[in-house]
Amino acid sequence: MLKDIRIAIIGCGNLGTSIANGLLEQADFLPQNLHVTKRNPANILYLQDKGVRVHSDNLIAAKEADVVILGVKPYNVASILKEIKPVLDPKKQIIVSVATGITLDEIFQEIDSKTTAFRAMPNIAADIRESVTCICGRNITDTTESQVKDLFNSVGFSITIDENLMEAATVLGACGIAYVLRFMRAMIQGGIQIGFDAKTASKIVNQTVKGAAELMIQKNIHPEEAIDKVTTPKGCTIVGLNEMEHQGFSAAMVRGVLASYEKIEKN
Repeated sequence: MLKDIRIAIIGCGNLGTSIANGLLEQADFLPQNLHVTKRNPANILYLQDKGVRVHSDNLIAAKEADVVILGVKPYNVASILKEIKPVLDPKKQIIVSVATGITLDEIFQEIDSKTTAFRAMPNIAADIRESVTCICGRNITDTTESQVKDLFNSVGFSITIDENLMEAATVLGACGIAYVLRFMRAMIQGGIQIGFDAKTASKIVNQTVKGAAELMIQKNIHPEEAIDKVTTPKGCTIVGLNEMEHQGFSAAMVRGVLASYEKIEKN
């Protein structure tokens, strides 16, 4: 149960704030069980009004938490782990890193080898409890895995994967939000060009994308199966789809996914 878990989010930036907001939407989560830290916490002080403990002391946050979430930039993970290591209890606490590209091997260079540690990759839809979070871990038990999955299920849903797929999960699940939003922006721009005002175009596109996603989820079908239902012979849909393909739409999407993956791999 989340109400019994004390959580610290160290380095509460955009992703950390999204996780915090999602947790606070849970009926069984106690705000006083959440610590969030940031070097300059001015822009997250509003969380104090909700009962969250907001400050800049990473040691206090780590010491008083059952689960320590590292929300810092990848290049800061090692230094933060060195900072909080003196107050970590490898027998009782769980470390969760949401830093892109930081492996479990790199994490264990800085902490006790007996510590339970996870990598997790949620996305900013955690803010509205619609994130997908991929996780992997080391020194885990059914209990600790269940705790971490419960935490991230509270802000969407989570799946366990092999660590060698974590970078790929980052691209599809985290970078993927930006890909979809860019696609939506383009649809809105097209809608404006054919006559809609921006507000109306946005409403139509938002619901269309939401409906398409729910269709895939609820019907458990391949996108092409649904596409076939709306592409009538000589119709306007197939003409539009073919023009997009002539302009390299699918190829550009695939190349974008690969480019993001290669960037993570190089780093």
